[in-house]
Amino acid sequence: MSYTFDTMALLPEIDKRQSIREFSRDAVDKSSLQTIIEAGRRAPSAKNRQPWRFIVVDDREIRERIQNAAFGQDHVGQAPVIIAACTTNIDYRMPNGLMSYPIDIAVAVSFMMIQAQAEGLGTCVVTTFDEQELKEILTVPYSMRVVMLLLVGHPIETSLAAQRKPTKRIVSYNHW
Repeated sequence: MSYTFDTMALLPEIDKRQSIREFSRDAVDKSSLQTIIEAGRRAPSAKNRQPWRFIVVDDREIRERIQNAAFGQDHVGQAPVIIAACTTNIDYRMPNGLMSYPIDIAVAVSFMMIQAQAEGLGTCVVTTFDEQELKEILTVPYSMRVVMLLLVGHPIETSLAAQRKPTKRIVSYNHW
């Protein structure tokens, strides 16, 4: 069975989206930022638990401290907005035995990335950081986790989108 799928017909944002590692110093419009957060808020989650807390950081000094906690990665310091995606429920396991929060947070951040693209902004997910240091900087309670950072800003790089594997290499039907 052969299927064709045109992402351009459904969501041009998905086709255009790429991880941005070079941001301009231009501020992110507050209205766009609110829309991005709303996209994350509306994301589905296991049993509709919505186990997230999004900490929006636009203060330059705090962003510099976050860059240090992210092992000095330049693009972390360049982004005018950093959204720390945290979980409020580290204990819930789904019936399949998997922890729900990494999946729930990833889905919410994905929704935010697509909305940011629709707003004309670039994003990059960052998962390389010292979590304890971040928790101290952002006053995240001990029992919570910082799962990932989402950098948001105006991209200045114009690289080509990363190559994607062909559908036939990643999809099968009814068996492996």
